[in-house]
Amino acid sequence: MVNARLRPVDLAREHGLSTQAIRNYEQAGILPPAARTPHGYRTYTPLHAQALRAFLALVPGHGHQTATSIMQAVNRDAAEDALELIDESHTRLLDDRRTLLAVENALRDLAPAAVDDEPEPGVTFIGPLARRLGIRPATLRKWERAGLVQPRRDPRTGYRVYTAADVRDARLAHQLRRGGYLLEQISPLIAQVRAAGGLAPLESALREWRGRLSARGRAMLAGAAELDAYLRRRSSGDEGAE
Repeated sequence: MVNARLRPVDLAREHGLSTQAIRNYEQAGILPPAARTPHGYRTYTPLHAQALRAFLALVPGHGHQTATSIMQAVNRDAAEDALELIDESHTRLLDDRRTLLAVENALRDLAPAAVDDEPEPGVTFIGPLARRLGIRPATLRKWERAGLVQPRRDPRTGYRVYTAADVRDARLAHQLRRGGYLLEQISPLIAQVRAAGGLAPLESALREWRGRLSARGRAMLAGAAELDAYLRRRSSGDEGAE
């Protein structure tokens, strides 16, 4: 079979890309090297077209950098390296799912007053709050240094004063720590609670987060299908017509 000859514009047109993008992808190792005509023009085959489809399908699930590394590995005949990169991406997705589950469980375990963000009367101090959570005051001070709680200081006594919002943050941190999460993992979640204005507005953000994770998982499936088609075509040596 005579190999089908494709121009850069033929690959670009299918995806709404520029011909320069096709050349850039080849230069980056995302596409295998193109043949050249006697006049120096690049010529591609359906194998290149499938490589491009695979790369563009991998990007939504794995990100541009990882998708690039996967294609580079495949094109240098290091399929095992490519599969390892894919496994690492799936591990990160699983970690993100577990983090989301931990946050949802932590919110569910909080008392209704805390979940509804109802202000508690007055304020509390480090000793009573520590006893309430069943932890040591030193733990609350450590959480403060990590930014998980932000008590103000009484200007007269210098004692730490915890408002209802501070108690909420401490309770959420306590639940997540019990779930095995590190302080550096908890800190951005607490910051998100503060930015949302409490836990109730965060419920919408959690639904969006779950939706993004599901979309990422589906995108990984789509990318895997296109990459498998590319691997099959490479292994068969078939660069001919579609």
